[in-house]
Amino acid sequence: MILPALICVLLLGGFAAFFSERWSQDAPRWVGVITLTAEALILTLPLSWAEYTDGLSPVWLADFHGPWIPRFGIGFHLVMDGLSLLLIALTVLLGFMAVSSSWTEINSRQGFFFFNLLACLAGTVGVFLAVDLFLFFVFWELMIIPMYFLISIWGHENRTYAAIKFFIFTQVSSLLMLSAIIVLVLIHHDNGGSYSFDYFELLNTALEPDVAFWLMLGFFIAFTVKLPAVPFHTWLPDAHTQAPTGGSVILAGVMLKTGAYGLLRFVMPLFPEAAHQFAPVAMMLGAVSVLYAAVMAFAQSDLKRLIAYTSISHMGFILLGVFSWNLLALQGSVITLLAHGISASALFMLAGALQERLHTREMGNMGGLWFALPRLSALALFFSVASLGLPGLGNFIGEFLVLQGAFGVDMLLTSVTTLVLILAPVYALIVMQKAFYGPLSQYSPLSDASRREWASLGLLALMTVWLGLSPQAVLNVSAPAIRNAIAMERG
Repeated sequence: MILPALICVLLLGGFAAFFSERWSQDAPRWVGVITLTAEALILTLPLSWAEYTDGLSPVWLADFHGPWIPRFGIGFHLVMDGLSLLLIALTVLLGFMAVSSSWTEINSRQGFFFFNLLACLAGTVGVFLAVDLFLFFVFWELMIIPMYFLISIWGHENRTYAAIKFFIFTQVSSLLMLSAIIVLVLIHHDNGGSYSFDYFELLNTALEPDVAFWLMLGFFIAFTVKLPAVPFHTWLPDAHTQAPTGGSVILAGVMLKTGAYGLLRFVMPLFPEAAHQFAPVAMMLGAVSVLYAAVMAFAQSDLKRLIAYTSISHMGFILLGVFSWNLLALQGSVITLLAHGISASALFMLAGALQERLHTREMGNMGGLWFALPRLSALALFFSVASLGLPGLGNFIGEFLVLQGAFGVDMLLTSVTTLVLILAPVYALIVMQKAFYGPLSQYSPLSDASRREWASLGLLALMTVWLGLSPQAVLNVSAPAIRNAIAMERG
């Protein structure tokens, strides 16, 4: 029952936050903290995971399987391996950060805000655990709808446009994935005489090459829209720019990771031949995303929009690594997922803190903030160099492993991708120069980082350093899951 509890605690906490506003305006914030604390405790309980595996491979740390709609082969099947464990831990950590960054920013309808925030996290955790494809789709939709409300209600000046654009992109791509799931299940029924949406039963389903390619493409588009990768990326800058800070933290740090998780968990193992056939195109899209988004970052004057484009660039590394499909590249993709989730979330928190103080996101209206806000400025410098891949920090380890793994697959494409190592420091330096150096703009006295902000961002800084200096602990956790995925893909 541990795995269902990870989802139910967040959902129940969301409802509790919603109703708690009747008694106190500040109660929803504390309900959010208590809920995420309970979630963290459940995730770290000293259990013997093996007793929950029900005969599965030792790769799987926990397993829960209950009936749901047996007539159509739909079950409530959840499993956890090292990969999903790491991503759920990241989800809980950034959930705390989202609550922290919303502490003073959200002043209206707090109960409904924290309900949507926790519901979004519940859907995300469900995505990382579900191995029944119908259940996976339900959780996939569950995390999208609350994010729509977070953007459309508590966002900034163009929030309605950004929320609708986000919803259309994700829903259209989700429809493609649902269609592919249904066709895959029907083919499995024709082959075996029974309906099943279970991932383990659908593995190695006999498919005609053309059919397998189109089904793979349905999954691929849904996941790369969420990742996102060029050319499916245009919703992300608008969504990030208009979202409240807590929404941006969840969107960048957690929701984008569901796209990468889907590629690794479903696309390659379910459609191995089609995926390998498509790999050169996917790797090219990854390289284009890395470079195009880095160049586009130069053209941005809005701080949050610039950070959004850097996220697209980093997600390009993950697409490149996943379709290189070797242990080094996949391990690098996992490290990049975690490191980017931490550094990008921190940058959005900093952008939100500056907007709350200055009432602007335009870097042209900033300047000299190092002297007015030395602690926030120092944190901004740290996370900027972390994002560009400074050796000794988490992003460097992930990108290095991805490039090393991809180099053996496509030397030319990987060599071209490394140009981002020149572009990233330049746009990071531009941000620091425009916003934090130069003459001090004419602002009223500003308050520097509060104890809450200092503690939250300091924790993320420590996690970034730890991930850069001691990545082996993470690699040891994820390695069995990755080796198992490679073995399943090979049949």
